[in-house]
Amino acid sequence: MGAAAVPALAQTGGAKNIVIASSNGERACAKAMEILRTGGDTLDAVVAGVNINEEDPADDSVGYGGLPNEEGVVELDACVMHGPTRRAGSVASIRGIKTPSKIAKLIMEQTDHIMLVGDNALRFAKAFGFKEENLLTEKSRLAWLVWKQSLRDPRGHNNWTDGLDAPHKQGAGPGAALHERFPGVDPELLAYAWDRAIHPPTGTINCLALNTKGEMSGTTTTSGLAWKIPGRVGDSPIIGAGCYVDQEVGAAGSTGRGEENIRVAGAHTIVENMRHGMSPKDAVMDCLKRVSRNYDHDKKRLAQFDINFYALRKDGVYAGGSLWSGQMSRGKFSPRKFAVNDGGASRLENCVYLYERS
Repeated sequence: MGAAAVPALAQTGGAKNIVIASSNGERACAKAMEILRTGGDTLDAVVAGVNINEEDPADDSVGYGGLPNEEGVVELDACVMHGPTRRAGSVASIRGIKTPSKIAKLIMEQTDHIMLVGDNALRFAKAFGFKEENLLTEKSRLAWLVWKQSLRDPRGHNNWTDGLDAPHKQGAGPGAALHERFPGVDPELLAYAWDRAIHPPTGTINCLALNTKGEMSGTTTTSGLAWKIPGRVGDSPIIGAGCYVDQEVGAAGSTGRGEENIRVAGAHTIVENMRHGMSPKDAVMDCLKRVSRNYDHDKKRLAQFDINFYALRKDGVYAGGSLWSGQMSRGKFSPRKFAVNDGGASRLENCVYLYERS
């Protein structure tokens, strides 16, 4: 067990503008900070921040270009929570809209509901002028095709062929067989597709903001678990799991395996921990221990997934934490980090963690 140090922000006369986010949120933090500096609302700030990721086809865990469900369709989830008015909005399993965080905010502002789902959420978005688009990029489509062909029964047959005409033995990675199936595809892109096929990501973006008035807001948005059963919803649109804000106390959010977060109501648990006097770091670590307890602290089972939490207290003290110290991806170890912007350039800081992975 170990933990990297998390700096506490010095407070010199009340709250200050600060934004934190998951590790893919450096640009989101910078955009949100830009809005906070001009006196903009904290929710407008975080939504504008995550819109960058939602509209970026290179981020395959969020919005446009997100990896699809098992049928090759991109389904998105998001939630927002506005501290000053204590309101919330959420959307789940929406298709065809790049920016589900905007739809969650629209639900919060234009209805007295909190969550809309599926086709009816899309109908609601279109009624307010949002354009329905195909969210599947060629890159994410390739990853889906590779995943489909990687599914094999004990005799080596996948769900598209019985292998009768296969002239070669199937390899254990993106070797000659895979290149033969996808001629003309760049080898680096094919290696990416194979990595995504066998290690489906659960990435998401969470973003939390505090302004100089002491107002707080948060949002979480995702394309969910790659290759999921159509209609599967994780923690991201669940108020109290994917995101929770009480500006009298603080805000929290999560990325990673959503099912584990739902079982511990992670964001709400962290905020309540801070309400009862825990520091953001200790509040996050306590929640990670609850996740571990659900598996009897069995590291072999816990090693099969990761989950990350982010906490921002009303006085500007913050922390990011993860179940594991980092992850292996394509032969390279990467430590878990999260994004911070407290007025200068956005930066990545180390997460605290429960277990160390070498």
